[in-house]
Amino acid sequence: MKRDKIIYYVATGLLTLLMLFSAGMYFFNNAEIAKMFEAFGYPTYIIYPYGAAKILGLVAIWFLKDTFLKEWAYAGFFFAFVLAFFAHVMIGDGEQMGAIMAMVLLVISYIYNKKLNA
Repeated sequence: MKRDKIIYYVATGLLTLLMLFSAGMYFFNNAEIAKMFEAFGYPTYIIYPYGAAKILGLVAIWFLKDTFLKEWAYAGFFFAFVLAFFAHVMIGDGEQMGAIMAMVLLVISYIYNKKLNA
């Protein structure tokens, strides 16, 4: 059980750092992120809400106990990472590794969250 907790907290902590860095970029380096979103063909007006959604998802994962909203936070991150991976692949910028790392951390966090709550 102790090993499971360590794995959960390390994976979730690294995922949190990655998402906080990403959300910080959305809020504090908006011009660069806007260029990237335009290259993807995404509207730039979703940058701030997307950054806020990442932070709210982290709050749900860390502070809600095995609830419906926590499941939706994991699902939202899953779809965001899959879409980010394919967006980077489609434009060929070679930046898809961040999405892969985030997906691996998310899956580990989810699996060990389920183990700890069983």
